[in-house]
Amino acid sequence: MSLFRLDASILPATSASRSLADLVEAEWTSSHPDSVVTRRDLAADPVPSTAWADAVTGSFVAAEERTERQNEARALATTFADELIGADALLFAVPLYNYGPSQHFKTWFDLAYTDPRIDPTGTALNGKPATLVTVLGGNYSEGSPKAGWDHSTGWLRRVLEDVWGLDLRVVQRPFTLVGVNPAMDAFTEVAQELKDKAEASARTYGQELAASRNGNAA
Repeated sequence: MSLFRLDASILPATSASRSLADLVEAEWTSSHPDSVVTRRDLAADPVPSTAWADAVTGSFVAAEERTERQNEARALATTFADELIGADALLFAVPLYNYGPSQHFKTWFDLAYTDPRIDPTGTALNGKPATLVTVLGGNYSEGSPKAGWDHSTGWLRRVLEDVWGLDLRVVQRPFTLVGVNPAMDAFTEVAQELKDKAEASARTYGQELAASRNGNAA
């Protein structure tokens, strides 16, 4: 058994998404203590911003005509796809940044998506069990002043569930800036409740992930 874990937080020491992902991973390793966990930290090792364009343009020319950058980008895309395809289960920890997807994750996804094995015509990821952990500094739920401002979670679900066909479960924790931003102190109690709920979900989904084999619940 093997798990692929991707982290996109730019603040690893205080990352709420990493903390939740740790709970998911702990459940996995508890059930599979001898399994391999492959990690990709997009903050520590970001994908070059030019890689996607290089991979795309490299696909338009013959192999012998590609530039060094195009070859490197295509090789990196192959590595990303290999990591996803080779794992029995997937774990993504991706915060909301500036009301949209993390640029690190978007750059990684765009490059991985150039590999023909995981494009819409024949994705090799269909049915693979996965957990997405996402955290929001504020609260964007219906009825809140900024309802609808979360343009990350919906996009993440779209590309992971609908494009790649993953069997996806989502752990979401809002209000992570409560206790950090004094202007949000009035929400301390509800933020704690949401944190407790997210942690419980992370443990539950970690157990479900651990019980999955080849995309099917054991």
